[in-house]
Amino acid sequence: MISYSSRGFWDSAGGIDIAGPPTVADVSEVIDWAVEHTAADTDRVAAVGISYGAGVSLLASAQDPRIKAVGALSGWADLIASLNPNETVALQSVAGLLALGNITGRPGPEMRSLQAKFLVGDYDGAITEAKQLAPVRSAATVIDRINANQPAVFLANAFEDSIFPPTQYTDFFTRLTGPKRLLLAHGDHATPELTGAIGLPNETWDELAPWLRHYLTGADNGADAEAPVQLKSQRNVWRGYPNWAAVGSPKTSYLSKPAGLSRTGGLQSKAATGWSNGIGAGVPTLADSGIALVSGALQGLLSIPVGVATPLVDRTFAGVWSGPTYSSPAVLNGTPRLHVTVTPSGRDTSLFAYLYDVDALGVGSLVSHKPYTLRGATPGRAVPFDFKLEATSWEVAAGHHLVLVVDTVDPRYLGRSRLGTSVSFSSPPGDPAWLSVPVA
Repeated sequence: MISYSSRGFWDSAGGIDIAGPPTVADVSEVIDWAVEHTAADTDRVAAVGISYGAGVSLLASAQDPRIKAVGALSGWADLIASLNPNETVALQSVAGLLALGNITGRPGPEMRSLQAKFLVGDYDGAITEAKQLAPVRSAATVIDRINANQPAVFLANAFEDSIFPPTQYTDFFTRLTGPKRLLLAHGDHATPELTGAIGLPNETWDELAPWLRHYLTGADNGADAEAPVQLKSQRNVWRGYPNWAAVGSPKTSYLSKPAGLSRTGGLQSKAATGWSNGIGAGVPTLADSGIALVSGALQGLLSIPVGVATPLVDRTFAGVWSGPTYSSPAVLNGTPRLHVTVTPSGRDTSLFAYLYDVDALGVGSLVSHKPYTLRGATPGRAVPFDFKLEATSWEVAAGHHLVLVVDTVDPRYLGRSRLGTSVSFSSPPGDPAWLSVPVA
């Protein structure tokens, strides 16, 4: 086994080019070096990495057919979908990555340019530049070449990963045509596999090792017989599925008008149309997604979720919808979806959707969330709002119910909502508002 530091990091030469072509080409250079200086067998080459190394490994498998297997743990397949989801900059995550790059290495020209714009508040300029750099640095862009080379691809990630969230990985996994495996567990960036990286017992590495052995050596160890998709719930139960589409069946609930003293809408089986509900924008509520790299780690390591007292969420600045109580336990597996018509009063408005598992006292645990920013909208014009929340595997106890909250500010993200503006949610005739939750 050969390990090395990517260019620009630690004592490696060069500058950090954000997994650019030179960094990807270095993987082939390392393979060449191994062929020349060791007894390496180029028919048994694997590229394995965590985070940055995971993204580079996937990209290298598109360029070098000698790579027969890939282990990409807590990595990315789509940089923009990860760090600028739905046109909403993941502020805390980007700041953390820039800081880490400067602490552990030397930024190259690309990183220095992005960093300069970010630090002076030229976020639009930074986003534009990032979008130009991202395609060649995203495995999703070159997936046709990966599929042509047919490496065996092992992907693992955390449901609460605040840097490279799981849905961009599940989308990539679905498009792979060769041998593939996907493991998702609760935690934040790199926490599910962290102990294995330092030689301690670890479930992810326990699965990865026989996978590599099977596809590199042909060992008949049953690694190819296990279900390709493995999901671990917040109660530490693993469940296997033949593909991503099979993890859960969508169950649709329709949003009704928030009403009454609580100004809470329902999540019901029958479509409710003809209503609208306005909220003020630019003011935070008690609902948020937690702290990047901290909240997800607490969920994964200590089973401490991001919580909220749902009755205390200010309905002046948030839309809230509550579902019926579960009479028996249920497993939510897969990617929830939300569809609702929104009418902003400003040109740029950020919306943050949160799905909570709520007990009888109204205390909610965050199951999934997602940001979405409407840019350049026409004030007063209704816009259909349809998007996916992040993937999850969550066990809802009997006696609990689901609550959907949508507000306009989240400290983890660079929101665009402005104080003094508003947004209205509606359910027009012929286009009812709904929430789809996948149930195992």
